[in-house]
Parts: sequence; C-alpha cells; structure tokens
Amino acid sequence: MPDVSRRGRGRRTMNEINMVPFIDVMLVLLIIFMVTAPLITPSQISLPSVGQADRTPDVYVEVIIDKTERLQLRMGQDNRPPAEVSARELVRQVQTLRAGAEDMPVLVSADKEVTYNAVMEVVRQLRAAGVNRVALSTL
Repeated sequence: MPDVSRRGRGRRTMNEINMVPFIDVMLVLLIIFMVTAPLITPSQISLPSVGQADRTPDVYVEVIIDKTERLQLRMGQDNRPPAEVSARELVRQVQTLRAGAEDMPVLVSADKEVTYNAVMEVVRQLRAAGVNRVALSTL
C-alpha cells in the first residue's frame, strides 16, 4: 500500500520508490552469478562426422579458394595449373565447363585459413546458378 502523507486537507500519495529492496535483490543475484560462473564448464560443439567418398568422380569442376580468398578454377584431375577467375565470372565459367553435363559435381577446395563466410558465399553463388552437386574440401 502506498505511503500516505497528511498535509493540509486530504490524503495524498507519495510518489517515491523505495530502492533498497531492488538493490538487495540485485546484490544477491550478483553474488549467485559470481559463485556459479566458475562452475560452468564451456560446452563442446559436436560437429557431424563426414564420410569419405568411395572414389573421386572421373570428371568434376574444382573451385579453389586460396589464403587471400582469390578464386581459381580448373577441371578436376587436370594437370594444368588452375586459371584465376573473379567472383563475377565464377558462375559463368563453371556453367561453361559443365556444359552438357548438368549432373557434374563442383568441388570447392579452400585453404584452412579462409573464412567460413568466403566459402559459403561461393557455395551460395553456385547453388543460385543451379549447381546441385557441391562438395567441400580443404587444401
């Protein structure tokens, strides 16, 4: 019930909030969190296991992402050095190499130091272009 003050003619409520209970509750919560924080162990993320293919496909297109996130392109199992390609030309070049073989897989090989976002952007571009079979590999 609000405190009532008797002054003059009538009863008026006091418009003050008692902060002491609020501060007590906050201090108790602070102490609880300080005590329990060291007891919480960091959780381990369990990533899904990945199987290895029985054999590599005979023909595939390989997109290589190096440490500096430059894109290179080549036909799989081809001994020629990969050709550097820009991000804008990537989809067009992949479609040219896959002409006539719509089920040909595309292997995205990335250096282990490349950011996840760079790899997923390449995969997103390939998926938007209609490439259904995309595999990932590390260099």
